[in-house]
Amino acid sequence: MKTNTTKLGLKENWKQFTLLVIVNAFVGGMIGMERTIIPKFAEIEFGIASKTAILSFIIAFGITKAITNYFTGKLANRFGRKNLLLFGWFLALPIPFILIHAASWNWVIFANILLGVSQGLTWSSTVVMKIDLVGEKDRGLAMGLNEFAGYFAVGLVAFLSGYIAQKYGITPYPFYLGIGISIIGFLLTLFFVKDTRIFVNQENTTDKTEKLENIFLETTFKNKTLSSITQAGLVNNLNDGMIWGLLPIVLISLNYDSEKIGIITAIYPTVWGFGQLITGKMSDIYSKKKMLFWGMLLQGIAILFIPFAAAFYQLAIISAFLGLGTALVYPTFLSAIAQATNPHQRAESIGTFRLWRDLGYAIGAIISGITADLFGVNYAIVLIGVITIASSVIIKVRMPKDHLQKTNN
Repeated sequence: MKTNTTKLGLKENWKQFTLLVIVNAFVGGMIGMERTIIPKFAEIEFGIASKTAILSFIIAFGITKAITNYFTGKLANRFGRKNLLLFGWFLALPIPFILIHAASWNWVIFANILLGVSQGLTWSSTVVMKIDLVGEKDRGLAMGLNEFAGYFAVGLVAFLSGYIAQKYGITPYPFYLGIGISIIGFLLTLFFVKDTRIFVNQENTTDKTEKLENIFLETTFKNKTLSSITQAGLVNNLNDGMIWGLLPIVLISLNYDSEKIGIITAIYPTVWGFGQLITGKMSDIYSKKKMLFWGMLLQGIAILFIPFAAAFYQLAIISAFLGLGTALVYPTFLSAIAQATNPHQRAESIGTFRLWRDLGYAIGAIISGITADLFGVNYAIVLIGVITIASSVIIKVRMPKDHLQKTNN
């Protein structure tokens, strides 16, 4: 009886959808807390100069978030989306306190392992829950709103933490933001969020998408649509890992203070966030393949310009174009994966995609850190830019022309 009264759609479920958008903004805020200040925090508090060592916190974050994404996808149907979301917030609660009282760099690594697990549980859960609620018609718009909330919060909190660090010092005050964010996120989830598994059962009564034989292998390698999206997701976060770790170092070398570093590093996720309000809906209407190709190409070109820029306005423009390129692909990744999979396999397929996508953080940090230590930061940036352009070519060549095709390609 209950499934008959369950209606899919953004308008039909706007209250719960809006709540999940707000919750995801708090999820994004936890990353924003670290985005501007950790490289400087490493140098000032612990005297770490090696680029590889500094980027080790991103490696720890990326690997744990990637693995957690996969298991969140696998376990979503068994334990419920809300329970996984709540547990993710529970793990986030001690993170700011660990960073405030960190006695060595290993404490920071441990905090980022916790952050990776927390982000994997919370962000993956909110993505899947929104997809559950809205049905096929508004899926791209839903993902645009979801990613806007998350990455706008990343940008906002990145700016605020940089401002606070400039005004009051690198620690402890910027981390107080994280204490408030984690407590509010936990309480909102506990008292107001509802599980969405019933919507999956409702959609499955009308969906005709063929089931994948092996979700992991199809999403990773075999299915031309899914695997093309997955490699682009990995490369997208590979370059994001580099930007996260090396851009503040570039700006420090140009003698920018914490406030200006905060502004430039915040422009990228803020444009990324706001842009998805438009690009999410675009992915419901226009070719997903073309949006993914142009988005990855734009990112790659923007990255290649970084070593040749020094003026504040130049770096701000590059950061904006990088954000625009990422906005074109990010909601499109998720809506395309959702469209190409059966509702009952969707959470696991998205989990597999997000496993590889967020391994990109670790791979990007390792590649760019080692390259920067051996050859210099500029060489590392150029290498990542070339890899990003190569990813756009793979989409152009491998991904099927008909982006609406749902069966194995």
